[in-house]
Amino acid sequence: MNDDNIGRSRMLPPLPERMRPHDLDGYVGQRHLIGEGCILRNMIESGNLSSFILWGPPGVGKTTLSRIVAKSLNREFFTLSAVSAGVKDVRDVIEKARSNSLFSNGLSPILFIDEIHRFNKSQQDALLGAVEDGTIVLIGATTENPSFEVITPLLSRCQVFVLKSLEKSDLQQLLDRALKKDEVLKYRNITVNETDALFRYAAGDARKLLNILEIVVGSFTGGKPVVIDNKVVTSCLQENTAIYDKGGEMHYDVISAFIKSVRGSDPNAAVYYLARMLDGGEDPLFIARRLCILAAEDVGLANPNALLLANSTFQIVHTIGMPEARIPLAECTIYLASSAKSNSAYIAINEALAVAKDTQMAAVPLYLRNAPTKLMEELGYADGYKYAHDYPGHFADLEFMPKELAGHKFYEPAENKQEDGLRARLENLWPKYYKKQD
Repeated sequence: MNDDNIGRSRMLPPLPERMRPHDLDGYVGQRHLIGEGCILRNMIESGNLSSFILWGPPGVGKTTLSRIVAKSLNREFFTLSAVSAGVKDVRDVIEKARSNSLFSNGLSPILFIDEIHRFNKSQQDALLGAVEDGTIVLIGATTENPSFEVITPLLSRCQVFVLKSLEKSDLQQLLDRALKKDEVLKYRNITVNETDALFRYAAGDARKLLNILEIVVGSFTGGKPVVIDNKVVTSCLQENTAIYDKGGEMHYDVISAFIKSVRGSDPNAAVYYLARMLDGGEDPLFIARRLCILAAEDVGLANPNALLLANSTFQIVHTIGMPEARIPLAECTIYLASSAKSNSAYIAINEALAVAKDTQMAAVPLYLRNAPTKLMEELGYADGYKYAHDYPGHFADLEFMPKELAGHKFYEPAENKQEDGLRARLENLWPKYYKKQD
C-alpha cells in the first residue's frame, strides 16, 4: 500500500462502518432469527412486517439488521437515538411518515429507535398511536430487558427478538472477510498467527473486533508487514484504553472498579469511578441497577436500609434523568460504600438454590400443607400445624423443613451490629440450630 493510499485510508469511515453488510447474505450471526425458515427471515421474505424490538448486547448487529430489513422491503427508514431525541422529535418523524409518498402505496415507513430503553414514558406514549394504526413500523434496539424498560402498551404491540453474542466461528468469519474485502486492509501484508487475544477482547462483539483489528493494523506504520499474535493485540490495547466507552473495552474495567470500590468500602474511589462512567455517557439507569445489586449482595443485612435507598435511587433516576440524576447516584454510592458489609443473604440463597436443585422431590410436611377439601383433612393435611401467634413470643417450635433436610442451616449471620441482633434472636428461638457464641 503506497503513501497515497495510506493517507486516503485516514479519511475513510472506521472499519466497522466500512464492513457493515447490506443484505442478509452478508450478515454474520443470529442464525436462529435469519437462518432459512427462521422467524425474521420469514417476515422479510413474506413482506408481512410488524413492529419488533431487538434485545441483545452491544455489537451484535441490531442497527445493521434493522437497515437490512428496510432495504430488503424497500421501506423508507427513519432513525432516532433515544439518547438525544425528545417527544417533539418523535412526533416530527410520525408526521413525516404520514406524508411520505411510500406510505400512500401501502408501505409503512420504518422508525428505528436506538437504545429505546432510554426513552421515558411520555416519549414511548408518543409512539403508541402511530404503531397501533400502522403509520409506522417500529424497530427498537436495546441492551436492557424490554420487560422492565418498555411500557406495557407498547411492548404488547411488538415482538421481541433476542440477539446473542457472536460465537468464535462468527468472529473468524468477520476477520477473514475484513482482511480479504476491506478497501484498506486487503492491500496490507497481514499475517494472523494467533486469534485467541483478538477474540477474547472482542467478547462476541463484532464492532469491537473490527475496532481492535484496525488499532492493531494501524500500529504497524510505514506500510510495514503486519503480524498479528496474542502479544501484539494485548500490547496495542494496553496503549489504547485511555477513553471510557460504554460499548467498548473500558466499560467492563470501570464498572468492575466501581463495584469493587463500593464493596471495599472506599467512597472516594467509588464516586470517582461513578464520575468516570457518567462523563463517558454511561446510562444512569445501568448504574442505578448495579447499586441495587450491590445493596442486596454486599451490604445486605448489615444495613437493610441500603436496599431501600438503592431502590429509591433507581426510581428517582428514572424520573428526573440526567444531569440531575448524578446527585442521587452519588449519594447512594457514598452511602453504600460507607456502610457495613455483609453477604450472608447472598451466600444463603446460593446454597439454598444448590440444595433445592437436588431435592425438588422432597415432600413438604403434611402439617404445613393447606387443607381446602374434606379429603385433604382426612389425609392429615394441616394436622399438627401450630399458629405462631397463639404462642408466647409469637413463636412455636415446629420443624418447617422437609424431613430429609431437618436442621439444615443456610443462613449464618455475619459479624456486624445489625446481624448481631439477628443472631441473638435466632440463638434464643432455635438453640438446636444456632449455638450461642462465647
